[in-house]
Amino acid sequence: MKKILTIQDISCFGKCSTTIALPVISAMGVETVILPTAVLSTHTMFKNFTVKDLTDQLLPIAEHWKSEGITFDAIYTGYLGSAEEIEIVKQIFRMFKTEDTMIFIDPVMADNGKLYPAFDEAYAALNAGLCAEADIIVPNITEACFMTGTEYKEVYDEAYVLDLLHKLAALGAKTVVLTGVSLSAGKTGVYGMYTETGRTFYYQNDRIDASYHGTGDLFSSVAVGAAVQGMPLEKALQIAADYTAKTIEVTLENPDKPWYGVDFEATLPELMQMVKA
Repeated sequence: MKKILTIQDISCFGKCSTTIALPVISAMGVETVILPTAVLSTHTMFKNFTVKDLTDQLLPIAEHWKSEGITFDAIYTGYLGSAEEIEIVKQIFRMFKTEDTMIFIDPVMADNGKLYPAFDEAYAALNAGLCAEADIIVPNITEACFMTGTEYKEVYDEAYVLDLLHKLAALGAKTVVLTGVSLSAGKTGVYGMYTETGRTFYYQNDRIDASYHGTGDLFSSVAVGAAVQGMPLEKALQIAADYTAKTIEVTLENPDKPWYGVDFEATLPELMQMVKA
């Protein structure tokens, strides 16, 4: 059985970060090891949430694993809350990275042209440095712009996307993938590039007019869970995109209207079918 280490926070209520990664990747038949950077009562879209920072526990936990001879087939990072955490994650990469270890980075820090309130451009530059050590990175367009010093545009063409991909490739990751790319009305998807060859690929599905917290975490978790098991990356990304869209559709039909996250629990059986197909 393959084994993935995921490094990100835990929002106890709200369905994002580790509370998506752990059940989704596990359901895909992959042992999922968690390294929580912080514990929050809810995700940050709620008011008055509590938070316990765990930065000082990251290296002691990793060092214990190392002493026990524990290894990982992939290391998957999501939201990292500080510059210190980014530097510690680099150390963890060095501790566990082998020729066979996939480094998968979702540089969660921005959306819709703006950085999240806790971050600044210096943080974005540090995230760019972290991405240099990855096999696969999956930023959205806003994150890619901040990491490459590119002007953000809400309306763009394929030439703009390709320019962003080349700039991301220059950071050093082996494969760069832009998420949330829309090149035609009513469509969205991914556009990627293999850095060594320059070959590009893209996949588009129907855009759903709804926004939920945690959908990026859902996409990344499915993608890394499929890829670590040997599925071709382009197929893994296609499944991740389609499954995320399907889960949003199902959530929209929920009469309870759970605004805080998507009903991925209801769609896990469909994910299993997608992966086996």
